[in-house]
This record gives sequence, C-alpha cells and structure tokens, in this order.
Amino acid sequence: MKDRLQYIRERLVESAEIKRQLAEKGAKDILEAADMAVACLKSGGKILFCGNGGSAADSQHLAAEIVGRFRLNRSGLAAVALTTDTSILTAMANDYGFDDVFRRQVEALGREGDLLVALSTSGRSPGIVKAAEQARQAGLRVIAMTGEDPGPLGAVSNLAIRVPSRDTARIQESHIAAGHLICDLVERAFFETSAG
Repeated sequence: MKDRLQYIRERLVESAEIKRQLAEKGAKDILEAADMAVACLKSGGKILFCGNGGSAADSQHLAAEIVGRFRLNRSGLAAVALTTDTSILTAMANDYGFDDVFRRQVEALGREGDLLVALSTSGRSPGIVKAAEQARQAGLRVIAMTGEDPGPLGAVSNLAIRVPSRDTARIQESHIAAGHLICDLVERAFFETSAG
C-alpha cells in the first residue's frame, strides 16, 4: 500500500510541476489564445475544436464551457466540437479515410474569421494536421495545443500552446488547465461586469 501511495503522490507532484513550468513558459501563449478566441467571437465567428481519443473528450469539454458556461450564468457563445457527430465521423472515415474526418468538417463548417483549436499531444496526428491545413486555407486562425514538441501541427498553426512534457497523460491534464483559463478569460471579456 505504501508504494502505491507514494506512486500517487509522485504523479500528482509531477503533474503540478509541469503546470508550474507551463505557467512560466506558456502564460503569454494562453493569453494570446484567449485574445484570439475573443476577437473571433466578437466578430461573429465561432470556435471549432478537434482532437483524437482523450483530446476528443477535451474538445467536447472545452466547447461545452464556451457554449454553456464556465463560471458565470450568461448567454451562450458559439463553439462546436467536431468530435461529436458519430454519423459524420463514421461516414467520413468509411468514405474518405479517418485522416479526413475533421478536415471535411472544417471545409463544410469553417468560415473565414472562425478559429480552430486543434489538440494533439504529439503534434503529429495526420487528421488533426489536415484539419489545421484546411482551416488555414479557408481563412481560419488555428491554435494548436500540443506537448513540448509541436511537430507538424505547430508549423501550420498561428499559435502553439506547448506543454513542457512528452507524457500523454500529463499533457492532457495541462491542456484542460490551459483550456479552462482560455474559457475563463473569454467569459470575462464578454461579461466583465458580472465577473467582478
């Protein structure tokens, strides 16, 4: 039991240390991402989110915070998780291949002035990179959320929030922390008097 308790403590401390490093190295990027999201929404655009696996769940989580609420009871803001429509996902994967499931949705739903938030712990997911490339071609801005090496995704993005780790679980934990901060700042920008 003692060894398992120590293991738990070590992982929690490790996660906290990665977030501490992100606070030092990535705070300006998180602020810039929030400013990009605010500008998009204020101009009548929407935020699209995509990711695979745990990052798909994170995409849905963050879109829900934008559409619903983060801290404040307020009107909804425009965000869509491209990870939720199983009919679209399975049709695109069947007809075109899995690497096109998000690219095709960006092509269909993305408009100039919109924002794509692309989550990939490795920065190398072919489907996420293709979605980002499609977004840039269509006049969307792209925020990549990656690990310490942003890979090809970082190269096709306007901004990369890089978590200083190569461990998938630790990166995803920090993606949610960074994503929550973006949602918080977006909400405050629109509903400042309620935020206090």
